[in-house]
Amino acid sequence: MSNPVEPFDALSPSPTGSRSAADDVAASRHVEDLLERNGRESRRLAAGAGPWEVGSVAILGAGQMGAEIAAFLLGHGPPVVLVDRDPAMLASAPDRVAAELAAATSDRETIDAGQAARRLTCTADLGRLADCGAVIESIVEDAVQKQNAYRKLEPRLAEGAIVLTNTSTIPIARLAAGMTSPERFCGVHFFHPVRRRTAVELIRGPRTSQETVVKATKLIASLGKLPVAAGDGPGFIGNRLLLAYLSEAPHLLTDGAPMAAIERAAVDFGMGLGPLRYTDEIGLETIVMAGRVLWQAFRDRVAPSPLFITMYKSGRRGRKASAGFFSYPPGGGLESPGQADIAVQRLIDQWTVRWQEFTPEEILYRLLFPMVLEATRLLEEGIARSPGDIDLTSIFALGFPAWRGGLLWWADTLGVGKLVERLVSWADLGPRMEPTPMLLEMARSGRKFHEEG
Repeated sequence: MSNPVEPFDALSPSPTGSRSAADDVAASRHVEDLLERNGRESRRLAAGAGPWEVGSVAILGAGQMGAEIAAFLLGHGPPVVLVDRDPAMLASAPDRVAAELAAATSDRETIDAGQAARRLTCTADLGRLADCGAVIESIVEDAVQKQNAYRKLEPRLAEGAIVLTNTSTIPIARLAAGMTSPERFCGVHFFHPVRRRTAVELIRGPRTSQETVVKATKLIASLGKLPVAAGDGPGFIGNRLLLAYLSEAPHLLTDGAPMAAIERAAVDFGMGLGPLRYTDEIGLETIVMAGRVLWQAFRDRVAPSPLFITMYKSGRRGRKASAGFFSYPPGGGLESPGQADIAVQRLIDQWTVRWQEFTPEEILYRLLFPMVLEATRLLEEGIARSPGDIDLTSIFALGFPAWRGGLLWWADTLGVGKLVERLVSWADLGPRMEPTPMLLEMARSGRKFHEEG
């Protein structure tokens, strides 16, 4: 992603004149309190691992996320064994990892990229897993392929080694169904780009042991990452929120909102990325696969955009394909900005159902209110333990502006009653904008997500 994508310095001040100093102080104190609380809990859990040291870490899958995770580990922790059966992926992996290490160095991190790269081993030999204290699986987001991989790797694991999946949407219970030792398996979901997203979701499956949770917490915390506990369920916390944000953008486009206006409304608010550029960075292939998991789980409200499907089929799949909502010139590198392209506007016009004028506020609320709705569902289902965990994930995984205190702190500032009133006025948009029981009760009682005291 380009350098302005991830601006924080998580507690940097708000733009001049946008809010009062008291608002900024309160929001900053809230985030600081959340970080302190998370740190105490992580240290307590990690201490339970005793003298356990991970040694080397294996990463199964040398694709985009596998390379990003490998680079981060090499820069901040143990040696890495990167395993992939595709010779072409293995051949290109050292260069891609080196590019990530160089990008991390340009982000003002103190990393000896050359020394870090020398601690990388790339291999197709699963036998190398025997020397590793942890294996992070980062292959394609497909349950069958992941389960097949576990069957092959489990017999090769050292005693006491743990298996961690970087799945972004598939429930841990489902993935662990065929495992011999599901007690040493859990989710650790890194967010893209790994070098800039501090939060890592730690997802405990129904048969995950406490020992595995403790070891995984110790590993994540030792890397300087922020472990956020998430309950097991489709999409966990981060991608339930993220896909609510990204999925509304094509609906806005086909309602007549201009691309530039959508991006501007999000960035002016302080989001790390507008939803269209964010979609390009992640890639439509990943989003379509993740979206399929959520659609299968929540068909009553998840409304796949035909525009997304059309772009996917036409090959406009994002930065990796050199074209998504924007076009990316070859050789532009990881940080090059995309360029507007008239071809994508033609695709949008094919699916435009109504031409409507939008104010910046209307666009912003259409993007963010679905995230708030999804947050209430996560709390109702117990996937998120608290509003604070929603706020931490929104800031440190998704790029929500920290100076606004996080998603639900911002919702409190806006006012739940105002939020519900606007949602009711959007009844024609269907179930995805329908207020949840929690939100309706909060509006009636005047309750906030974060109550004082």
